Amino acid sequence: MSHRSITTAICLILAAVSVTGTGCIAVSGPGLGLLSIPIPVSPYHQKQREDRWEIEERYEGVPIIGPITAGGPAVALDPPSDHEVMSAMERARPVQGGIPLLYEKQRNNVRIIKEKIADYVDPPRFVPLIGPAQLHHAHYKCTIYFSERTMVGWPFPHQLEDDDAREVIYIDHNHFHRVGNVD
Repeated sequence: MSHRSITTAICLILAAVSVTGTGCIAVSGPGLGLLSIPIPVSPYHQKQREDRWEIEERYEGVPIIGPITAGGPAVALDPPSDHEVMSAMERARPVQGGIPLLYEKQRNNVRIIKEKIADYVDPPRFVPLIGPAQLHHAHYKCTIYFSERTMVGWPFPHQLEDDDAREVIYIDHNHFHRVGNVD
């Protein structure tokens, strides 16, 4: 055998050993063939999916509450949480995704002030899958005060600091109240 064919045979044997040694191929039991080999996913896309799922799970649903008692105050549910305010601000003005040592942003000393703007209840109506219900609206103005630091590393390394940065976010909380007698 020539030297080239021996080298090729050794490379093929090493390749076969490394592929089967990963634990994904040649495992006893039912298998998926080539579909059982894991495919790497970018951390950026994974974080996007996780963030989207978290927002849908926590804040996108509309709760259904019992009827409003006669003469009782129709107050809204809890004001928006700090997490909800910061995630809304992150969607409006993102900080994530900087390039380390080239361009980065930080938000420090965050203070959140939540003000209720409006709180009102719609008249009763028939809502599919719920029945007769009233939609309760609560609108909040959230002012976020923070200090923002921007670090630029190229072409001239420098830092920009804004100690008096502020952002205003409006958040709506809606929920349904069941209605016993529409008339």
